[in-house]
Amino acid sequence: MTAVGSSILTALNAGSGIDTSALVSSLVSATREPKQAAITGRQSLNSSRISALASATSSLNTFANALTEVLSGAAYTGAASSNDASIASVTLLSGGSPSGLPAQLTVEQLASARVYSSAATSGATGSTVIGTGSFTLTNAAGEATTITLDSTNNTFAGLASAINAANTGVTARVVTDTQGTRLVFKGETGAANDFTISANADDSGSILGGMSFTSTSNAQNAKITLDGVAYEYASNTVDDAIPYLRIDLNKASPGTNVTLSMSQPTAGLSDLLKEFVSAYNTLMGALNTATATGADSSSAGVLNGVSGVRDMKRQLSAITSTQLASTGTYKTLADIGVSTNRDGTLKLDTVRLAAVMEADPEAITNMVNPKVATDGNPGLSKLMSTVRDNIEKEDGPLKTAQKQYDTLAKEFTKQLEDLDEKMANYEDHLTKVYAAMETRLSALKATQSYLEQQIEVWNNSGSN
Repeated sequence: MTAVGSSILTALNAGSGIDTSALVSSLVSATREPKQAAITGRQSLNSSRISALASATSSLNTFANALTEVLSGAAYTGAASSNDASIASVTLLSGGSPSGLPAQLTVEQLASARVYSSAATSGATGSTVIGTGSFTLTNAAGEATTITLDSTNNTFAGLASAINAANTGVTARVVTDTQGTRLVFKGETGAANDFTISANADDSGSILGGMSFTSTSNAQNAKITLDGVAYEYASNTVDDAIPYLRIDLNKASPGTNVTLSMSQPTAGLSDLLKEFVSAYNTLMGALNTATATGADSSSAGVLNGVSGVRDMKRQLSAITSTQLASTGTYKTLADIGVSTNRDGTLKLDTVRLAAVMEADPEAITNMVNPKVATDGNPGLSKLMSTVRDNIEKEDGPLKTAQKQYDTLAKEFTKQLEDLDEKMANYEDHLTKVYAAMETRLSALKATQSYLEQQIEVWNNSGSN
């Protein structure tokens, strides 16, 4: 106020004309500054809260998304293995975890398909005419399919196309080599997919009339022994002998035991839990700083007292006691050595974790990272995603706080615009007032000057 008062005195400049422009500017500033400072102070705090809430939300999303991405990797899901993949190899199937492993497998016989080949016709090609008539395919159940040959399809290629189009499970192809051209027919693997083929010619002088077929492969089932129990399958790919495990039979080897097993990602999960605790503590530490209570408002955290952030911390702090699995000895993070400190950060008991990992690695893997997450067995990734979604739901405290501060930001902008308008009007009003005052003062000064002159005249006249 001293500076403003000094400016006003200078503007009045006793004994000379008044600088009304400077005077008005000083008076407007004296009125505007405290009001503008109050609004911008609240606006700055509100902007800091908006920024801090956005940062907290972004950090939470990054944390949950990164956890989901990491846990989807093979390093944290376990791996199925065979000690002799040349005989049988294994692959995990989606939907759950294999049970009953390790298991002993013997491949007694591979599944195969019936294959017929015609005699090679020297000098022929796929477009060579083979005559008219018909082909008959008869499957193992005695069902016959007849393929008729006429002028539209009576070539090697035409017959192969007609058989393939019949969709009987038998495929045909034309093969040409140094010996000539022949037809090769192949069925599906398995004894039940066996078939026979015969040719019936209309004109005995054609190739068709003299065509004969030789079987080069029999249709038979795969035969395996799994933990001493014999099984037969029509295919060399077995999906239902062990739940959620595909077994590919690659070679028959009677008398050779192949061990099928499941390795658990013990080391990987231990490292992951350590990283999870570290990342979680970084997030919680930032929230603690933002919500810290200080001796006064200047030392308090920018989000101190914000209910949405308190709710976020409350939900995050409940993670260690929330069930990740509905059955078994280990159901929560607390059961395997993760506890919550008083400030909401986490602590990992590595000795406890190592002990439970050694005791039942499969149970820990299924608890932390189940093959299929369910409400009863969500695993760590689904749990974090659920917590994140609950924290960020539209009608929740966090979203409500964000909307409140966004509304306040618009209000503060409007208040500053209104202040600008009011001060512009105030400046116009003062300018008019002091302009009128200056006019009156000028008139008074002129009158004063006239009177002074008259008095001086009177005094001079009196002295004479």
